Amino acid sequence: MATQLDYYEVLEITKTASNTEISKAYRKLAIKYHPDSHPDDEKATQKFKQAAEAYEILGDETKRARYDQYGHAGLGQGGGGGGHFSDVEDIFDAFGDIFGGGVFGDLFGGGRGGGRRRGRPRVRKGGDIKVRVTLDLEEAATGVDKELSFDRHEHCGTCKGSGAKPGSSPEKCTRCGGHGQVIQQSGILRVQTTCPSCGGSGTMITDPCSDCHGAGTNKKRITIEVAIPAGIDDGMRVRITGEGQPSPDGGPAGDCYCFISIRKHKLFEREGDHLILKMPITYSQATLGASIDVPTLSGMTELEITKGSASGEVFKIRGKGMPDPHGRGQGDLYIQTYIEVPKKLEARQEELLRELAEIEHTHVSPHRKTFMESIRGLFSTDEEQKESK
Repeated sequence: MATQLDYYEVLEITKTASNTEISKAYRKLAIKYHPDSHPDDEKATQKFKQAAEAYEILGDETKRARYDQYGHAGLGQGGGGGGHFSDVEDIFDAFGDIFGGGVFGDLFGGGRGGGRRRGRPRVRKGGDIKVRVTLDLEEAATGVDKELSFDRHEHCGTCKGSGAKPGSSPEKCTRCGGHGQVIQQSGILRVQTTCPSCGGSGTMITDPCSDCHGAGTNKKRITIEVAIPAGIDDGMRVRITGEGQPSPDGGPAGDCYCFISIRKHKLFEREGDHLILKMPITYSQATLGASIDVPTLSGMTELEITKGSASGEVFKIRGKGMPDPHGRGQGDLYIQTYIEVPKKLEARQEELLRELAEIEHTHVSPHRKTFMESIRGLFSTDEEQKESK
């Protein structure tokens, strides 16, 4: 299993770094390890990708907050070793504007590898697909395999993904000369952009396939299985590499992102790795102490209620919460007790409680006095009260 990157260490910054400091750190490393400065150096290219991956997370406030709280588990599967970018060209497109003018390669002679990029059309990654997965709390606690069904474009079987009618071939784009890129110049500013005529493919389809109408793909309903890790929380996502849309020009497929929602549980509330349970107990249990059975996600367990417990007191059972999504142990179960007052009492229960009230010299409502007797008592004269005595 590959070691996951510490993004702060990759950019050589502290966790309190500002957005400006993060951008400066990335710019410095990107220039240092740029592939044009280190041709055929795989280590430099790897560090270039790692810096871009770190900047992709830490340069985004929302992603950075999730990473600070949950680590890589908060970002879904993947990460580490430049895994977010399959090609350095993706990095140029994603973060080129950090170098000014929107063109990453201007620092290195007007394009990736000088004139090398214009030697072939740019290969693009396919689009990503987003799906929502709803889990019960029990499923999130143990991890679960889920089947997902969604629509995805698949390469057309008739034209083999070319978009051209069988027997014909795509023709070279006349606007970009098959490079997929065009250069626009205004004064000293020289900008290289995707060809608007061919969309960067370098080719044009003059005789389109009748099945896909030149798109090269057809929509298809597919089903895949995804492993949801134990401890995942609401709002996290899981990435399934290569299960997104196909590339329009032979590049790698996009990814499928599963966004997680957790259903509200009937008994438990979740706070991070911990669970909270509100548990009713009787007055006698709170006063005298008791051993009671309480539910957990893994079954019933025993809890000791200490003698003289007040309503609202909290007890903790270690290790009965949610697993840590990073694999670092288990959370705890917190049980908040409250004294449940019965609405109906048996005759013997009422008798005993009245005896207790007399012992405690506690005023309680009269037992047999009727409502009308109470009313007469309120409105009787002083003379009537003397006579009654």
